[in-house]
Amino acid sequence: MINTNPSKAMRFRTKVVMTAAFSALFAAVAGNFFKISVLDNKKYQDMANDQHFGSISLSAHRGAIYDANGVTLAKSATVYKVFVDPKNFNESLESMQKLIDKRNLDKANGTYTPSYDEDGNEKGVLPASSDAFKEEAANYLASKLGVSADKVKRAFEQDSQYVVLQDKVEKPIADEIVDYFLDAGIVAVNVEEDTKRYYPQKELAASVIGFTTDDANVAYGVESYYDKYLAGIDGRTVSAKDSTGKELPYRYSKTFEPKDGSDVYLTIDREIQYILEKHLQEMIQDHGIKNRACAVLMNPKTGAVLGMATYPSFDINEPSELSSDMLLKKVFTEKEIDNPTEQDIKKYLPEAIERQRRNKCISERYEPGSVFKIITAASAIEEKAIDIDTFSYCCNGFELLPNGNDTLRINCHELGGHGIESFQKALTDSCNPSFMAMGNALGINKFHYYFDAFGFEEATGIDLPYEGNGILPPLKETNGIPAMNHIDLAEASFGQCETVTPIELITACSAVINGGYLLQPYVVSKVVDSDGNIVLKNERTVRRQVISEDTSAKMRNALHEVVEKNPNGNVNLKGYAIGGKSGTSQRLSELNNSDSANNKEDANTMEYGASYICFTPADDPELILLVLGDMPDNRPDRYYGSFVAVPCAKDILTDVLQYLDKSPEYNEKELENLDIKVPLIKGASIDEAKRQLMEKGVLEENIIVKGSGIEVIEQSPQTGKYISKDGMVYLYTEKGNTSEMVSVPDFSYYSPAALDQAIYEYELNYLVKTAITGQEDAYVKSQSIAPGTMVPKGTTIEFEFQLQLFND
Repeated sequence: MINTNPSKAMRFRTKVVMTAAFSALFAAVAGNFFKISVLDNKKYQDMANDQHFGSISLSAHRGAIYDANGVTLAKSATVYKVFVDPKNFNESLESMQKLIDKRNLDKANGTYTPSYDEDGNEKGVLPASSDAFKEEAANYLASKLGVSADKVKRAFEQDSQYVVLQDKVEKPIADEIVDYFLDAGIVAVNVEEDTKRYYPQKELAASVIGFTTDDANVAYGVESYYDKYLAGIDGRTVSAKDSTGKELPYRYSKTFEPKDGSDVYLTIDREIQYILEKHLQEMIQDHGIKNRACAVLMNPKTGAVLGMATYPSFDINEPSELSSDMLLKKVFTEKEIDNPTEQDIKKYLPEAIERQRRNKCISERYEPGSVFKIITAASAIEEKAIDIDTFSYCCNGFELLPNGNDTLRINCHELGGHGIESFQKALTDSCNPSFMAMGNALGINKFHYYFDAFGFEEATGIDLPYEGNGILPPLKETNGIPAMNHIDLAEASFGQCETVTPIELITACSAVINGGYLLQPYVVSKVVDSDGNIVLKNERTVRRQVISEDTSAKMRNALHEVVEKNPNGNVNLKGYAIGGKSGTSQRLSELNNSDSANNKEDANTMEYGASYICFTPADDPELILLVLGDMPDNRPDRYYGSFVAVPCAKDILTDVLQYLDKSPEYNEKELENLDIKVPLIKGASIDEAKRQLMEKGVLEENIIVKGSGIEVIEQSPQTGKYISKDGMVYLYTEKGNTSEMVSVPDFSYYSPAALDQAIYEYELNYLVKTAITGQEDAYVKSQSIAPGTMVPKGTTIEFEFQLQLFND
């Protein structure tokens, strides 16, 4: 008989296989259990919580943004979300209907006795039915919240314990809604705190501050760059769910309070910012600027930005509204749309609004023009490519450069030539050929080296988003871009081949005058959390030293001489030592960005950039200012930096120095020509009046006595008014003859010398805001008293002069 039982060997193998299989299965189960319970614990815990709990996010109060003096620029105010608990609401309606039915029955049986308040009004009046109340409540909420009644009705029917009807509701309306439903005995419609962003200064510093949108997104500016500090941490209300997954009533919940965001303090001063924007607006109006204007004022020793303005600005409370049609017109020009239709406006309006939001100071590039000669000069001196004491170049009015089989003519703005130019004279005259010689002495490699060293090929690192960087033809052909050649070098030496951003240029120029240190500019001084702790502080950050202290000192002196030697073409304020340089550039990069097939250099199509940079005090600068008017009126002689940007810079610096209480310090020459403040001499004897006036500096022959009396009973100019050192004072000594009137002439276009001669013939006095030399290349731009006005003899008129000849 055959034995069919398994052998011992077979049973052993079976046991081994089974043990291995069960061991593997156990290991898999154990491993999966470990993965679920340990490695993926949070994932499955969150899934479980989602099944058992519902949650509602509670917005944190966003931190405020303040200016340097603590003035609020952005803040979050408390508003409210209005929500409904549909389940509780419908349960309340059922209870309401039962109460209505009972009262109707009591009224039918004669057992209901109404009660009245002191005014005789019945208390506890119920609606005709719960359905009627539901309809009335929907209409009420719709009118208060600015939504449709259908939306409210749909919310009442949702299978949920929390439906938001409207957010950003102001407190008075929220209180009315709560009271309305409490009077009806319903708590299912309620409110909870939320936040809304406000910008009290509206358009002031809009492109610096940025903004937030209703969906809590942030765009541009400080709002974006410092969002992680400003945003805070949202809180949460967690409510339980029943076994079917439905949320339990809203009252069964736990709230985790939000943590408010930190406050941000800017280096920007609101008053200085206002000064910048005010005068940029005037420049735009006076000079027909087509591509916005901008200005930056900063401390060149630290990199702290005191003011940064792009104009026209926009109301950051309404960031989707176009504040000016300037940029829309610019878009139409680029698209070659001469007569835009409504469809064109609708199509290109979003693009114009997007451009409006950009900070021109940091995001847009332009050809710097002659202002860049500051960088060329500093580089050549540092590299010892030139010696400023021995540099000499003969300017014939143009240079001819080999260009393949042809030659390229590059003109100086002085077509007749400047003749022999020293370094200082070349800088003051802004002589292009002389700077081409300096660029050539540097060479392409070194020019590139300093362009990079001064920070033009990288972002400055300013604490604002979307910063651009400069462009210069590369040393070697790159991505199809030809390598820099001798013609590029020649044009780049006077600021025409490269493009830079305004923030790059003012930061580089700060390095030229502050001892050679390239700094990182910043607009935020500190961040303070809700407990008052400083969590971030920005201070002076040196990126590198580009030039030596010696080179920097030479450039400060040279740029101060530019102002001293050419006061009418620069910002020249009595009592303040100022260095500066103007610039006028052809905006070729803008023309190349257009769709025009006629991108060629001619008087009809060319656009220009008019700019000016200045600093003070000249020997130890504490302020540096850059002003740019992009694409001013391009008619001949109306687009120069000296004509467009210098007057704006002068007005800005005048107001800023006064606001900062920077007292003037007059030099010897200024003291000799100092204006005289007329003292109070009414009531004094003639001899005493003369003595006081002469002590102040009034010439005896310019003290005119009217009448035969012995005492001054009236004077002109009045006490506290100023006159020039050659000014006249009229003393009246007889009653009934206390003034003589004269009609103010029109002094438009008078030169300084002609004005000085004519003004006293009319027996009037005058003052000018800036120092006027004997040069005849300036003319009267405006006078403080309109022509034809009758004024007393001796009245002081203040004049503003405008440059007539330009050298930038």
